[in-house]
Order: sequence, then structure tokens, then C-alpha cells
Amino acid sequence: MDERLTSQIVDHLTFVYGAEAAGPTAVALLAKLADFRAAHPELSRETAVPRVSERDTILITYGDMVREPDKAPLHSLHHFLRRHVGGLISTVHLLPFYPYSSDDGFSVIDYRAVDPALGSWADVARLGSDYRLMFDAVINHISAESDWFQGFLHHEAPYRDFFTVVQPDVDLTAVFRPRALPLLHEVDTAVGPRHVWTTFSADQIDLNYASPDLLLAVIDTLLFYVAQGADFIRLDAIAFIWKEIGTNCLHRPQTHRLIQLLRIVLDAVAPRVALITETNVPHQDNIAYFGDGTNEAQMVYNFSLPPLTLHAFHTGQAETLARWAATLSTPSPQTTFFNFLASHDGIGLTPARGILSETAVTQMAARVQALGGYVSYRSNGDGTQSAYELNVNYLDALGDPAHPDEPPELAARRFLCAQAIMLALRGVPGIYFHSLFGSRNWRAGVAATGRYRTINREKLTLDRLNRELETEGGLRRLVFAGYRRLLAARTSHPAFHPMAAQEIVPVQEAVLAIRRGGGNGRAPLLCLHNVSRQPQTIQLGGLPAPQKDLITGEIFSGRKKTFAFTMRPYQVLWLVETQ
Repeated sequence: MDERLTSQIVDHLTFVYGAEAAGPTAVALLAKLADFRAAHPELSRETAVPRVSERDTILITYGDMVREPDKAPLHSLHHFLRRHVGGLISTVHLLPFYPYSSDDGFSVIDYRAVDPALGSWADVARLGSDYRLMFDAVINHISAESDWFQGFLHHEAPYRDFFTVVQPDVDLTAVFRPRALPLLHEVDTAVGPRHVWTTFSADQIDLNYASPDLLLAVIDTLLFYVAQGADFIRLDAIAFIWKEIGTNCLHRPQTHRLIQLLRIVLDAVAPRVALITETNVPHQDNIAYFGDGTNEAQMVYNFSLPPLTLHAFHTGQAETLARWAATLSTPSPQTTFFNFLASHDGIGLTPARGILSETAVTQMAARVQALGGYVSYRSNGDGTQSAYELNVNYLDALGDPAHPDEPPELAARRFLCAQAIMLALRGVPGIYFHSLFGSRNWRAGVAATGRYRTINREKLTLDRLNRELETEGGLRRLVFAGYRRLLAARTSHPAFHPMAAQEIVPVQEAVLAIRRGGGNGRAPLLCLHNVSRQPQTIQLGGLPAPQKDLITGEIFSGRKKTFAFTMRPYQVLWLVETQ
């Protein structure tokens, strides 16, 4: 390993652990990297091919979202995607597919195994033969049933230092709490009762990054994922990893240094692998995980986008969304946003605070409840609670309680308009399985599990999916067909490159207009999205005629470079100059 790499590693380890511990930890880490590079020389080769382009779209899915009798779910998912989606998506984000004990996979028992209920590493590899893969690194916490925690309970080295122990009388009121649950849980160990740190639940025990041995074990896990074909690694709940009593235990300087260390490690042995940080926090804190543009995450989840888009459709006005979108920038061409509207979790409200008023947030939550969704709360330091997350299917969240019996065509068009905004913005789009295939609230699942997040985690049989996708006029068919058209248009035009230019164009309050691309002799795209249920008359000047809608092929002719036309409710137009 070269001197610069050694120096960078030592510098980060010294900042986090001090000089005495940094030396031996650096030696151990460098040995691991040398061994990995020797075992996988093909992964360390640099390439001139960009990591992402306009052709990259990431599908977010559980490994068992598609089920059929006597087949491994990963096998069924793979064949379903090959048949219905093909090359319209480039990457599959497999949500945690490891053995787990709770939280639908996010309480991992064994980081290195595939849950046998889903399939095997061979099934993962076969999926990776057709799609790039994103793996979850659930490294803020681990299952109480894991070997690591069982070793802690038995006071075995090195596991006895892998978890954070705190005396129950320590003042922890400053700690940010994402759940209305106790922060500490008492467990019986070989050396007596201990109170361990549990940010999310009693079954999800936080890992102690103050232990260099723990850090090395986590790095081993990430390198294992790279060896198994991960092109993207999602750092789940990464903002919480460093505990410092007396602080809110979020975004600590040590947290950023550790992510920078992980970036150095991957750049050294697998430079094509990208880190994606999952930090459901206010926008400025979120984008801090880009670092200086070269030293932390290549992508960050664009967490403010889901609630702000929802607000635009609830109000029929795009002004707030447009003002925020106009501020979006990244610190270097190496970085971009991971844009999404729906995921396995709910719609986080914290990223909207400071952009939307508390009244607007409260109104949005009330409307979601009226549409059959739920609201999750977090504990504040003063004993009160605040709305933290909207648990609802995004298609249903966009609805209007005043029009409960609207036709499927209108619901599909509104939903696809929201999705088109996400696809048009600069970044790499992440599409949740249930969004691509037009699913609805699964309230029966909530009743069965008692967990609000289950509302958007329904598992579907292959027969049912195929039948509903073939039902003429059905919502699922309308959504999927419309989404295919959007994806075909997006992947065909270089203006949608994640690093291509972006400008928010003022048109009128009900229409979000995004100009993408341009330069190097190429005409830009003007993407128009009517977020209201009312027709909107548009007048555009300064555009060369004629213009073609990239989605439908419709031609618009203007007089003296002025275009006047009416957009239907929730219509989308992606206009490009044509000859």
C-alpha cells in the first residue's frame, strides 16, 4: 500500500481513537486491504466509464416481494423483473436479505449469510448477472440474537467491547430520539446486569465504534459485500453511530471521519463501489455527508423530496418545492443525490421542518390519516412527542379525501406526475417496488403486525401480480404502463445524466418546471409538471419551434418562439427541440 493511503488511514484513526490505538489499528487494516486486493485484483482496477449515467435507475425491493410456490423468492423476483422490467432499471437495491430477528430485516443476525427463506448467495449472484446490486450495511446496530451480542453477554473478547454500556442514572435527555421507545435496555451478562444502548428497539443493539476491533469487523463485512458483487453500499442509520454523552449523538465529527475512512478503504480496493448515506434528517445536515465532494458519500438520500412533493400535490402549488429544488447543488461531479419518493419506510417529516411550517406539516399528517395512513411519533427531550414519519403508500398519500371515488386513471396520472418530478430532478432515481407496480395501502398488514410501517411492505404472489398487471383499466396496469413510458424517455436522453445542468424555471405556481441539460451543442429539456387537479394554461417564450414531448411524441408548434397550451390536471410534458 502506498504512503499516501497509509497516512490518510492513520490520520483518521488518530482523530477517532488517539495516536496510541491508531498505530496497531492501521497496521491491521492495511493488512486486510492488501489481502483483499490480492484476492480480488479485478476490483481495484480503475476505469474511465462513469459510475452512473442517465440510464441508471435503482429499484428498491425486499428479496421476497414476489412469491410463488416452491421457489426461492430471490429466484422469483429475478425472473419477474427480467420479464416485466428488463433493462428499464439498471440496479436492484435488495433490502436486508440476511437472517434477522425483527424489523423486517433491519435487525441482522448474521451479516454474511443469506436468509434461507429467501434463497442463497447463488441467487444473489444470478440477479447480479442482469442488474447492478445495492446492499444494505446495517451497521449502526445488530440483532440481540447475533453471535456478536451473544459473545458480549458471555463477556468474551472482543465482543465485550462491541456494544455501548451506560449507567441508567446518566443524563441522556440531549440524545435525539427517532422512536418513542427507551434508549437503554437492561440485559443479563456473565458479569452482571448491563444497560445497553438501543436507538431503535430492544432487539437492535447499537454497535460501539469506540472499539477499534468493532470498526475492523465492520470493514471486514463491507469488503465481504464488495466481494459478493455490491456496486453500491447503503449505510443505514449512519448518523447515529458515534455516541458522546452530553450531545444529541447525531452527526458527530467522529461519524464523518469514520465514513471518510470507509471511503478511503473502498477507493483503495474497489473504486467502482459507491457509498450512499441514509440520514433522515434536515436538509443541511443530510448533504453534509457529501463531505468536500471527494471524501465521503458519492450519493446521499434526498430526504426532503418526498414530503415537499407531497405538500405540492396536497396544496396544488409547486412554489415551495420549486424554491427548495432551486437550491439543490452538490460539491463536486463525483457526487449526486439519490432521489426517491417512497421506500420501505414512511415519509420522514424531519427533513421538511425548516422548509415547511409546523402548520403545513400538521395539515399534511392529518390528510394522510384521512387517506388511511398513520403517523409515527418520536420522543422529545422535554417529555413531549413530535410527528416523525407518515406511514402510508405514496400513491394513496397523494389522494384527496374529498374525492374518495375518483377513477383509477386520475389516481394513476397524479401518481405518475409525482414520480416524473423525481425522475426529472438531477440525481439517480430510486423507485420502490410498490411504486413501480401501483400498490395501495396494506392496512391488513398493519393489523396483523401492529407496526405502522407494514402498510407499505406487502408481499405479493406472482399469480396475483401477473393477473392485476393484465387487467385492462386496472390501477396497477395503468401505473406500470405509465412508469415504463417515463423510464423509456428518461433513459434515452443525456439531459437526464445525474451531473447534467439543472435550472428551476418560473412558469406558474401550479406547475413545476425543470430545465435539464444543454451545452456542448445539445438542446436542453424543459420538464413541466402540473401538480394540481385543475387545467393550467401555459405560455412559454424563448423556445425554438417545434417542441416534442419526449414521453408521448406529441409535437407542439409555436409562433415566433412562443408556445401557448393548456396542461391537463397532473399532466407531464418533457419538451425537447425537434427538427
